[in-house]
Amino acid sequence: MIANTTERKLTVPGPSVSPLFGHITQVLNFVGDSIRLSSRLFQEYGSVVALAEGGGTNVYSPYPNCPGTVLAYGADIVRDVTSQHDIYHKCPLTGHIYRKRNDSPRTQPFRHFLVGLFGVNGGEHRQHRQLLMPAFHKSRIESYHSEMVAITQSELDKLQLGEVVDILELMRRLTMRIATKTLFGIDFSEDGGSFAKLLKEVFGKFGDPAILALPFDIPGLPYHRLLNSMVKLDTTMRDVIQQKRENGIDTGDVLSMLIQARDAETGMTLTDDELLGHLGVIYFAGHDTSANALTWTLFLLSQHPQIAADLLDELDSVLHGEAPSIEQLQQLPLLERIIKESMRVISPVPWNGRVISQETTLGSYELPVGTEVFVSIYQTNRVPEIYSEPERFIPQRWQQIQPSIYEYNPFSAGSRVCIGAGFAMMEIKIILSMLLMRYRLQFIPQSVDPKGLIVLSPQNGISMRVCKQDREFNKGVGSVSGSVREIVKLS
Repeated sequence: MIANTTERKLTVPGPSVSPLFGHITQVLNFVGDSIRLSSRLFQEYGSVVALAEGGGTNVYSPYPNCPGTVLAYGADIVRDVTSQHDIYHKCPLTGHIYRKRNDSPRTQPFRHFLVGLFGVNGGEHRQHRQLLMPAFHKSRIESYHSEMVAITQSELDKLQLGEVVDILELMRRLTMRIATKTLFGIDFSEDGGSFAKLLKEVFGKFGDPAILALPFDIPGLPYHRLLNSMVKLDTTMRDVIQQKRENGIDTGDVLSMLIQARDAETGMTLTDDELLGHLGVIYFAGHDTSANALTWTLFLLSQHPQIAADLLDELDSVLHGEAPSIEQLQQLPLLERIIKESMRVISPVPWNGRVISQETTLGSYELPVGTEVFVSIYQTNRVPEIYSEPERFIPQRWQQIQPSIYEYNPFSAGSRVCIGAGFAMMEIKIILSMLLMRYRLQFIPQSVDPKGLIVLSPQNGISMRVCKQDREFNKGVGSVSGSVREIVKLS
């Protein structure tokens, strides 16, 4: 918790805004298109900039004493923020709405929803992370391989040649099934019951701006409908936890392992609320972020025919049309480079948000307690001194460069490095290799507009036609419009 302190004005330079509604407008502009706005501010003010001159903005901090918002990028910034764990605190991903957790019995799910490791700091964070680590050990992740392959095969079998599909929606459905199977031990396919519907409802409604604008539990308002869905999801999840507690054995899924996790020194175990918090964050990270990483990679491949052809050559030579084994996943260097370059060019997680717990200095500026800091993963991954032609998709660059974890950090760095990074990379490799050997996804003319703060998504999805894998990779190239062209150079 950030302690209250004497209010201090933010001295980091930034744009002046209208004293009436300017701060609110600036926050809305940032939430609406954080990449475009921050790129302009960084170009004008440098690598450390205030969202508004003098502060007064509050994008995500749930605490009442936020002096303002600072945006920053670069390896030195990343190192400072990710290595000073006791200064730069994380907050629940629910942000402002976390303040509503004690309003009524219906808002109590906010106490744990999307909290998990994001809602604990210091020694408590270290203790919780130690309890979670065994569930993401290399051997445990590899035990999910066959389930990932089976679910991917099932979704690919549903595709029809010639149909046009929203790739983002397809990837979300696929990664949702993998996430629920590995987390809970149950494959909730799209029509497999109410649980999948509840997950979609809750995570879908949560991004609705009307919920933040009108957070009133009144029938007819989006916030009221969100609470209805969250209460149902909370009840359902507690029933699942109770059943697994009564079962008392590790059935191979993450939840059953976490229920049995115990601190070796203190004997501490995770409460139901803590389990719910961790599961929500793991589900979100293992579902939406991976779905967007896959979507952007498929989009970039659709516009770079030679790279797509070279990748298929590698897949065919190693896999011969079969799903990759765990060993074979390590024998696909071009696939690895393509994924790394895709996450560099279009970062699925563009920001790393923190809140200052004590006065500190970032760059050459003093930051008062409570300042929220957004470190730009997107901009850090585009520093031209490290990445020549940073706006171009060049997977082969990874044969010559070896940036540090502070210079390239799609999974963050330091003590809060993504606990599920190994899981995500295995999942992405399996899905891409199986899909691309079977189908060619042809981009059809449309506008592609990346938007988002927590996760960078194509605003209206990306439509592609499902074709047999005929190696006609030039088809669909060059028909892209929209703001994505401001992010990556396309033909």
